[in-house]
Amino acid sequence: MRHEIDNALLKSLLPAVVQAEDMLARVDERAARSPVGEGFAERGHFFDAAGALWVAGELVHVEDLVLHDAHMDSRTPSHELTIAHAVLRARRRIWTSDPAWALSAAGLNALAGAGLDEGTAPETKGFAAATEEADEPDQLLSAELAEIDAVLARSQRLLDAHMGKPVEAEEERPKEKRSDDPLGLFGDDEWDEGQRLADWRGVLPLAGELPPVLAAAVLFDAWERIEPLRRQSWLGGLLVSSHLRARGKVSSHLFSFYAGLKSVRHERRRSRDRLTRLLAFLEAMSDSAATGLKEMDRLLLARTQMELRFRDRRSNSSLPQLAEFVLSRPMVSSAMVAKQLKVTSRGALNLLNEIGIREITGRGRYRAWGII
Repeated sequence: MRHEIDNALLKSLLPAVVQAEDMLARVDERAARSPVGEGFAERGHFFDAAGALWVAGELVHVEDLVLHDAHMDSRTPSHELTIAHAVLRARRRIWTSDPAWALSAAGLNALAGAGLDEGTAPETKGFAAATEEADEPDQLLSAELAEIDAVLARSQRLLDAHMGKPVEAEEERPKEKRSDDPLGLFGDDEWDEGQRLADWRGVLPLAGELPPVLAAAVLFDAWERIEPLRRQSWLGGLLVSSHLRARGKVSSHLFSFYAGLKSVRHERRRSRDRLTRLLAFLEAMSDSAATGLKEMDRLLLARTQMELRFRDRRSNSSLPQLAEFVLSRPMVSSAMVAKQLKVTSRGALNLLNEIGIREITGRGRYRAWGII
């Protein structure tokens, strides 16, 4: 596979590269200096996780993801919701780790589900280990459901071949069986994920010679073409964000690449023409940065309005803590507030009424509040 960037292609990409570089610099500077920067960064995890599933063709509501993350599901979580939560946890793990960790061999192995003991991420931003322990049942369920999906997909391919339907030819690779799957029931012997990951990492030296934004587009394009992880295709966008952070382009938060990519048409994202694909990825980064700037404007206005509510309150009031919690989540419920602030359910409802944010469900039960 050819990954080089020729001069003609570079000239065609130059306007989009300049615009994306400018937009990312603006959103990074704004988030680094804004009083709502931390809340913006945390909210970005949720929106990007939902965006990753949207790009994959699945719909996951951000509200359901917030409740699932708080272990307060209103219904049995779907397979798609479980995957979205895996994306959310992966983003948090990347963010709490060293900037270059995710793109290292140990980081990739850990994020891909292999070598978790050897490749544990050094947590530098205080992410509680209890969160990972509480998520262990979800991880097990996600792995089991993903293996079932792999079996179904493989069965469909065999049926198509038996019925005489054309099957896309794949590059021949050495056959390897998973050590934990001696019967070959769940894995695809001809899909060598280790070699494909190595092929993708081979693009990193080229990316290091390019401007950060163009390098991110090249890395994501290579990920889409090589398809290293069939059950974790969403990891590519997270690695792009990690690359932008490692290069110092967006260091104030983990960039939400999928939040912008979902607004780009599928025909452009999956085009046969490489120039069209790279332009689409650059446009996605510009769109995500523009959305981030608007989001910070909304959060800053909401924060100012909430501050007016508790400006003259006593020093031990819970309203300032509630304001910070509301800014860090797309929505909150009274149960989430009660758990976070360690107050009663009635006290949580009183605080929500006092702080002045809007109820967004319009229901009498299972209500939720958020910044609109």
